Amino acid sequence: MNTFKYQHDRPSLSGIFAALTASLALAVAANAQEADDQEDPRGIIEEIIVTGTPGGGEMRKLDASFAITTADAGEIKKFAPKSTADLLKIVPGVWSESSGGVSGANVFVRGFAAPGDAPFLTIQLNGSAVFPPPTLSFLENTTIFRIDETVARMEALRGGPNPVLSNGQPGLTANFILKEGSEITEGLVKYTISDYELRRFDGVLSGELADQLYYMIGGYISSSPGIRDAGFNAEEGTQFTINLTKDLDNGSVNLYHRVTDDHGTWYVPGALNVPGVDPDYTQVGTLNRQREITFDNNQGDPAFPDPKTKTLDLADGRGWDGSITGGSVRFDFGDDWELVDRFNFTSGDADTVGLVSRGGAVNVGDLLADPTADPEAVVTGPLTGAVTGRSISSSEYIQQFGAWEVRKAIESFTNDISLAKPFARGKVTVGLYSANSSTDEVWSLDNQKYHVVESGGEMLDGIACNDASVDSCGGNHDIDATGDATTNAVYGAVEFDVNDRLTLDFGVRYEDHEVEYSVDKGLDGIVNFAVSTDNSEVSWTVAANYALNDNMGVFGRINSGSKMPYFDDYRDNQASFENGNDIVVDVDQIEAGFKWASDYFSLYATAFSVEVDPSIFVAKAGAAPGVASINEATGLEIDANYYTDFGLSVNLNATIQETEIKGTANDGNEARRQPPWQLRVSPSYDFTIGDADVTIYGAITVVDDRFSDQANTVVLEGYEKLDLGAIVVFDDRLSFQLAADNITDEDGLTEGDPRDPSSPNGRFILPLSVKFSVGYAF
Repeated sequence: MNTFKYQHDRPSLSGIFAALTASLALAVAANAQEADDQEDPRGIIEEIIVTGTPGGGEMRKLDASFAITTADAGEIKKFAPKSTADLLKIVPGVWSESSGGVSGANVFVRGFAAPGDAPFLTIQLNGSAVFPPPTLSFLENTTIFRIDETVARMEALRGGPNPVLSNGQPGLTANFILKEGSEITEGLVKYTISDYELRRFDGVLSGELADQLYYMIGGYISSSPGIRDAGFNAEEGTQFTINLTKDLDNGSVNLYHRVTDDHGTWYVPGALNVPGVDPDYTQVGTLNRQREITFDNNQGDPAFPDPKTKTLDLADGRGWDGSITGGSVRFDFGDDWELVDRFNFTSGDADTVGLVSRGGAVNVGDLLADPTADPEAVVTGPLTGAVTGRSISSSEYIQQFGAWEVRKAIESFTNDISLAKPFARGKVTVGLYSANSSTDEVWSLDNQKYHVVESGGEMLDGIACNDASVDSCGGNHDIDATGDATTNAVYGAVEFDVNDRLTLDFGVRYEDHEVEYSVDKGLDGIVNFAVSTDNSEVSWTVAANYALNDNMGVFGRINSGSKMPYFDDYRDNQASFENGNDIVVDVDQIEAGFKWASDYFSLYATAFSVEVDPSIFVAKAGAAPGVASINEATGLEIDANYYTDFGLSVNLNATIQETEIKGTANDGNEARRQPPWQLRVSPSYDFTIGDADVTIYGAITVVDDRFSDQANTVVLEGYEKLDLGAIVVFDDRLSFQLAADNITDEDGLTEGDPRDPSSPNGRFILPLSVKFSVGYAF
């Protein structure tokens, strides 16, 4: 077994569960009060949600028969997320790897096995999916969405009615809701700096344009070398959002438009056997920022003897340059009928350019003494830096890095229209969802050359394949692909109050999903692979919610849904598809929850059981498809809050799960990269000093060991991470915030080498960083 860190003894799941249960029981016993005594000054009991309800209707969180986590603008401010994926760490049941930079995260949902990216995550803006395919190669939904001061709140729904509503996502739906204007004109300006030379300006302004016509505008400008210093402004971003709302006598109309151009260095796993490769390391730097690559060489095909070359600027990194436009209309008319239409149009470029390691690093002295230490590194002369000309010493390390380029133009349009009618003891809703999605992309992967392994390490002279004018060390993988997908679904949902305490809800969805996709492998103008498919599936959900009193309830739910295949699913699993195998992923879930909220305590605990069939693992784009398996998981999510009258509050976010792979040579193994347990404890203390309102807060995150691969041969050791922060506000206007992330500079790993588990490579969590902000509200 390979261990990139030594594996420590893991506490038992039963022991962790007993400890958490005991702690929660003590808190409940110490703070329980009768419902009639509650004034709910914090709005805990009457908190309203709109995600997971047909048509986005409002519902009290305590009345929901599903697991949902919320975070308002104040809570998001405390967390100070470095990316959208980073914020998802506050959601129980979610394992978010935001160590790749501002874009390109890996997000896993409670036991849903996946090779990477985020196939079981949908990001919504105001209730509409920003891009219906949750994941394409080198693109997952968090890449398209940036958090700023225009966001009012986030609602994150796991399982529940997800398979029936929205785009039918069976896993996690994270809905970001924009701020709206009011009769009062108000705004905020904020400037942020950091110890890694971040410079960012945020602004937001809202108010009333005309009678019952409200506006909100805002955005940001930012620039930095990156938290892992590339030596140049590797992270640059701008965003502008406008949100207009018109209240009508019988409804409302909302329109929004968001334009984003934001990118940053793509951080990939580094060589763990090299001194100096730590959480601050990034191979991209000034000495290798520009890289010439060869493409269209058709792997030596004599019919195409003249390869093409181009020069990449690695500063392009990974990000999003595009727009999201959408809105909603809501009308009430005769006999309490309600019509809701929500729509969204997304268009832009989600490109990826970066250096990707291949194989392990080798010591120069070892290579010179024994060429078999790396047979591909054929030394032809003195090893020198290709840029500086310096002599490479025997104590240094070298490694292959491929200059990867993926240019991806995407577009989508979604529309979800629903009609609802209340009746004596409930409500019935019927709806029609439609979506069109397209991708037009050109790739050039691999393109390896040997570099010195260090931050910004340059390419080498004196290695045969480095000096070759055409071929790189191992060739390249080029494709030109285009595809369109059309989804049409009809759904219905019924909510029925059996009595004052018991509520039942039912939902069913019929979805038809068509894909047209063609691939030119090798850029020779010949289509090597094409599909034209039409799949249809039925999803459903049944739930019961029982109110023990106004403050406490229990629920149970069963659902069955599907993850429909998109373009990459067919290409990566070409052999399986052409052999007639169904690559639609079926997901069955069972959930049981307990919820309780008072003025001093809230607890949401959800037990879950998940089966994903099939779960297909592909190590690398262009590689042979993995073997389909079944993945099962059971576990418990806990989201608890404790409040006091003297300013202290504590949040506990915990997930305990057991995962199991079935039906392959890995039968009985755990799902890759998902910890059996993780918890995050976040205390906060509010007090006043003179004219200043002060908040001191922090968070400690503890993560169990995980396996990097399906075979469970590579262990990623668990770690602890500590964050601290402070906010000082004068007269509710002038504010200062200091946020320190990973204050102990923990070097935990989020993954090994996803393309070659045997190579000693791994990606660290982001290193210690400190941000300071000054803001003025008016």
